[in-house]
Amino acid sequence: MTLSRTQATFAPPVMEARRWLEGVTFTDAKPLINVSQAAPVDPPPAPLRAEIARVAQDVPEAHLYGPVLGLPELRAEVANHWSAAYGGPIGADQVAITSGCNQAFCASISAIAGQGDEILLPTPWYFNHRMWLDMQGITTVPLVTGDSLLPDPKVAAALITDRTRAIVLVTPNNPGGVEYSADLVQAFFELARDRDIKLIVDETYRDFDRRSEAPHALFSDPTWGDTLVQLYSFSKAYRLTGHRVGAMVANAEFLAEAEKFLDTVTICPNQLGQYAALWGMQNLTQWLSGERAEILDRRAAISDNISTLSSQGWRLLGAGAYFAYVEHPFAMRSDDLAQALVRDHHVLCLPGTMFMPADDPAGGRQLRIAFANVNRAEIAVLFERLAQADYAKRD
Repeated sequence: MTLSRTQATFAPPVMEARRWLEGVTFTDAKPLINVSQAAPVDPPPAPLRAEIARVAQDVPEAHLYGPVLGLPELRAEVANHWSAAYGGPIGADQVAITSGCNQAFCASISAIAGQGDEILLPTPWYFNHRMWLDMQGITTVPLVTGDSLLPDPKVAAALITDRTRAIVLVTPNNPGGVEYSADLVQAFFELARDRDIKLIVDETYRDFDRRSEAPHALFSDPTWGDTLVQLYSFSKAYRLTGHRVGAMVANAEFLAEAEKFLDTVTICPNQLGQYAALWGMQNLTQWLSGERAEILDRRAAISDNISTLSSQGWRLLGAGAYFAYVEHPFAMRSDDLAQALVRDHHVLCLPGTMFMPADDPAGGRQLRIAFANVNRAEIAVLFERLAQADYAKRD
């Protein structure tokens, strides 16, 4: 029997991890520390919520279908901000607004590849990227990064075939947390351009990059639109996760292809969410700077506390944006360890097996810690609990 498109891939990892909580009793003395999901749990700031309420009440067209590629005002705002931030001209017609960054990825792939084609994904990868490729009958080609978590353009070049349609980069990285240097991103851009394939750069976490300068110079190349597709999410910056607002930056011809997908799936992005994103971009610059400072402090707290784990044989492989990616010292696989940590230490995190091919043993040695919703003090407690984990060690 032929598998359906959804049967061709695995169950959603975050939903699977939540099932591990069933039957476990948490206490006030030892509450659950949930570092499994990379999304804000707090609502948008009060002024933004007030704006959403105003739009809902006073802007009738916010309740109707809007343009498939998004509000013209929001597209123009993104183009202006990006042109200034990246040092290269971007037009409003080169920006599409999508129902979250996941949809931006799905639309991009649908405009690029078909069944039997190949896409290069660095490992560890963002699992929803792999899931979508599976459901489209597209072959995922793992680009192994090793302990550095940084993909190598030379290794990627050797993996490209006549079926390769794109290379995907996520920076700052989910799940690894590492930030790709401008030189590394440039090298992948040149590789993709030379091989006449697309480079998809997912910058969902760009607002929490440690660097103050532009993370790359791709938009300064006048021919960027022939190769580059950039993805972004408003969810993390303005806590708009439930409103589903993302963006795709590409040349107008490419967006015309993606528009076919977007029109078929959602017709238009969430209107209230788009107005919220627009208001946030225009009014919350200082507030977002505070959010960034807090996330960077939590990243620093990871470094400050890692010695608690290092003495027990753990290794920090990467940290940045919302994530720390670690190697554990135990003989058990990380999927078993993650469930044991819930039961024994009241810690919920995701195993590396959720971010790796099934035949890659590295996934069994790794865990992702999403620290966006735990403060500095809670990170210290988290590391103390992990250091108390007492299971058989690897030889």
